[in-house]
Amino acid sequence: MTVKEASSTTYEKGTSQASASAVTTGESVLVLGTTTSTTITATQVTVEAAGSEGSAASTAAGVVPFTQGAPSAAKKVGQIPANYTEGSGTIVSGTPANNATEAALAAYPGGVVDRVVKLSNGEYEAHYIGVNWPHHIFIDQAYKVVGAF
Repeated sequence: MTVKEASSTTYEKGTSQASASAVTTGESVLVLGTTTSTTITATQVTVEAAGSEGSAASTAAGVVPFTQGAPSAAKKVGQIPANYTEGSGTIVSGTPANNATEAALAAYPGGVVDRVVKLSNGEYEAHYIGVNWPHHIFIDQAYKVVGAF
């Protein structure tokens, strides 16, 4: 992917605000924005802490991590909303979608969130593609990953 910087792009290093100079070659970053073909126009760029690659967040969330490219059985972990049905909810954008996406990718690095929906209980479901599991990641109102399948 090509990342295109906009005048409104914001930067973070971990959880602190930063400038574009915080991004250096070889560092893992999370880029949120809009896509066109193979280009992301960045609204937010977060530099991940060295060595984190999402593993600490995954452990803290109590969610089972996966290895990219390794086959895994379909499974459910954590809390799945009792009344959840695929396709339910309302697609969201902006800050709620960015926060839910960031939480999902921190817990499960390696895939792509292609949409975020707000469920009737106020929680979020991130639709996750590019890996064989998970496909749905559930995030509570405090943007903590609570379950996946």
